[in-house]
Amino acid sequence: MSPEGDLLRLLASTPFPDRLEMVALSGWSRGAVYKTVAALERDGLVESVPHASELVAHTRRYCLSAEGVRRVAREDAVDVDEIFRSRPVSRRWRRILLERLDAVAVIYRLASALSDLAFPLRFRWYRAMPMDAAVALPDGRTLAIVRKGPTSDRTGFGKRIWRLREGPQPAAALLLMPDEVRLRHARKLLAGASFISFLALEPDVAAAGSRARIWRTTSGATPLGLDEVLSHVRPGGAWPVERPLAWRSLPTPLPELERACRDERMLPALLKPVGKRALDLVSDWPWISPPHLGALLGLKRSRLSEVLHRLGELGLVSHDAVSGCRRLALTDRGLALLAHRDRTSLGVARGRWSVAPLDPNEPLHWRNVSGKSSRQLLRTIEHTDAVHGFLAALAAQARERSLEVLQLDPPRRAARYFRHDDRLHSVQPDAFGILRRGDEMWPFFLEWERRAVRPVTMAARLAPYLRYYASRRPTDDHGAQPVVLVVFEDELAASHFLRVAHREMKRTRAKVPVWAAHKGLLESSGPLGRAWLAEGASEPTRLLS
Repeated sequence: MSPEGDLLRLLASTPFPDRLEMVALSGWSRGAVYKTVAALERDGLVESVPHASELVAHTRRYCLSAEGVRRVAREDAVDVDEIFRSRPVSRRWRRILLERLDAVAVIYRLASALSDLAFPLRFRWYRAMPMDAAVALPDGRTLAIVRKGPTSDRTGFGKRIWRLREGPQPAAALLLMPDEVRLRHARKLLAGASFISFLALEPDVAAAGSRARIWRTTSGATPLGLDEVLSHVRPGGAWPVERPLAWRSLPTPLPELERACRDERMLPALLKPVGKRALDLVSDWPWISPPHLGALLGLKRSRLSEVLHRLGELGLVSHDAVSGCRRLALTDRGLALLAHRDRTSLGVARGRWSVAPLDPNEPLHWRNVSGKSSRQLLRTIEHTDAVHGFLAALAAQARERSLEVLQLDPPRRAARYFRHDDRLHSVQPDAFGILRRGDEMWPFFLEWERRAVRPVTMAARLAPYLRYYASRRPTDDHGAQPVVLVVFEDELAASHFLRVAHREMKRTRAKVPVWAAHKGLLESSGPLGRAWLAEGASEPTRLLS
């Protein structure tokens, strides 16, 4: 056997690995892989693209050219159409995997870690199945790999898990989750499934090897390494096959980088990690101002200007003047980039978040914005800006104090749904976040209040939290009880709210860890300064002493 034939067949089954991942998946030495890949690229059988993300360092990723596909067909003594039916090498498949390139990179890291423990592996990508990929171990056991992207919503991902549970059953499922809160939610969705499931945070999967204890079951609390995970996987399991694409053709050559900005499929390869991080933040916080975005990113003004210029040049972010201030939002092209990356509905995303005008001939106004949620945020732009300003100040102050802002969720992800007295209820905060100092986690909900100025409206705002904290759900959802931060416009309203909260907690016998502040104190002391009033305290205090 030659490394050339092995690597061509590997790239036919697993397009876009980097060379180190090819070393792990092929079993050939590093020197042999590097030398062979260079020769294949020189002969026009292989093409490559640059790639980097927040989780994966800069590298080059490789795929077969049209001539490479023909070579594999000749060596396997089949026609090209048979290769199209069995391998993800067609023009359409190349586009799908390029659009998902950030996810592809992390899944290949996981497959490489698995190959350290069980070699050789079989690997299969899926286009529309609930799993993203599947791995078959040498003994025939199958593992479904499911990734939840940062922009995936609760409903859409819940449907994917339902389809996974109702469809062909793998021996086990490996789930890659973006944060701890959504990992806990997925554990509940998978409870009682007929196959065993293991969950890990995507950043840990990208960075850790096969021995790292990062995996958790749906019920156990002890983290496991991949070797322990495999020891719990039962024999067998389904190896699903998708219907081949109806339209199949040889891939066209990848464009040169100078022309690639006009090719939407190349955007994940063109963007640098800081640009991708900026896109995710603008997606989370539409109509954010550049200074607030810069504070969240930790970038100076000049560097931020470069990043935003590039995103605007690629047509991913719009810059609009709103109330005398420049605001940022994703264009429809930016929404498409994230929807394809995270396997979410582009139609739903546009219906909620598009900032395209309903009437292009009319000026920007909340009534002329097509996305329902974007329209509402623009309608209440003063409130929207206040929330952004609080989070930006929190991020800047946390860096000064060597605290890590581990998570900041917008309202659509901050909401928590729960049952109380046999009815479905929810809390709908303006944001949810987690601060970390060493091993200590500090979760919080944020409510920025402009309307709750009378006792009856204050009590109404607090009522959902009283129901939520009367149950075990806060601890179950977060591993600890989040504090509820409520910000008012003036000091009188903040003090009055604490009196109302004391009365309502005494009446309902539910304890909510609530802190109140007002705009003036926050502007002078910052979110992490002496800006917070607690029940029974006479002087403002710090959240983290």
